[in-house]
Amino acid sequence: MSDIQSPVPGTFYHRPSPEDAPFKAEGDAVKAGDTIGLVEVMKSFIEVQAEADGTFGGYSAENEAAVSAGDVLATLK
Repeated sequence: MSDIQSPVPGTFYHRPSPEDAPFKAEGDAVKAGDTIGLVEVMKSFIEVQAEADGTFGGYSAENEAAVSAGDVLATLK
């Protein structure tokens, strides 16, 4: 299992917009480079991407949670 960490401090989002489904659901296949969430910093959105292939294990951080750089946002199996 590996962790996907926040690259920067900000607000973490599971979805591209409030009316859309989350980027990933538990059990989804993930490829390196897939976007699993967004971190908003001063009205800029930074994509959080998987660094390895695997199976999405779920989000560790709540949607719209304040996160710090290095916080675990999600896991891969």
